[in-house]
Amino acid sequence: MAGTETGAGRAILHDYWRSSASYRVRIALALKGIAYRRVVVDLVAGDQGAPAHLALNPQGLVPALEIDGLVLTQSLAILDYLDETRPDPPLLPADPAARASVRAIALAVACEVHPVSNLSVLARVEALAGVDARGEWNRDNICRGLAAVERLLHHPGFTGQFCHGARPGLADCTLIPQLYNASRWGVGFDHLPRISAVARACAVHPAFLAAHPETVAPAVPAA
Repeated sequence: MAGTETGAGRAILHDYWRSSASYRVRIALALKGIAYRRVVVDLVAGDQGAPAHLALNPQGLVPALEIDGLVLTQSLAILDYLDETRPDPPLLPADPAARASVRAIALAVACEVHPVSNLSVLARVEALAGVDARGEWNRDNICRGLAAVERLLHHPGFTGQFCHGARPGLADCTLIPQLYNASRWGVGFDHLPRISAVARACAVHPAFLAAHPETVAPAVPAA
């Protein structure tokens, strides 16, 4: 991965290519120019439950980031750490009210939408109510969540480009992975003008392109 930190101090990101939480951290690392090596944790194969991974993250989740002699877990905690230790460029605005607004958008996705759309919850829904219920549950959850985020984006700092101001930050790192999931599940957001504007701006930003799941997806073996 390209970045400014090289050699023995290079970070190690334990992640899965389609994990929303991992995607958030990849975006932040790219925004801050932090070089890292990826270690793939295949969630479909159950690698997250292997003893070696549980030693890094007792929750059996991704991502886990090895950096500065630490092992960090939980994506938003990781983003906070990166912003506090490597503040340029910042992921949060300087104004306290604006910071609260940006955090609210990020948390609306990370704490309200994402947790009930993860693999373990969807598997449980399917076990209780069938495969059709799995899809209906997830699409309804994403639709409601994005509608709420659209309303949260109606704030003084929204300029029609990123979630706040003229550069991407914490909220964009969180929203864009959720939009990737929305598209995978056939949930459109063209009717949400603020979210659509953020999606367009991030779609051409180098950090978001570098972190995109399709960029880091494992290669398909040749036939």
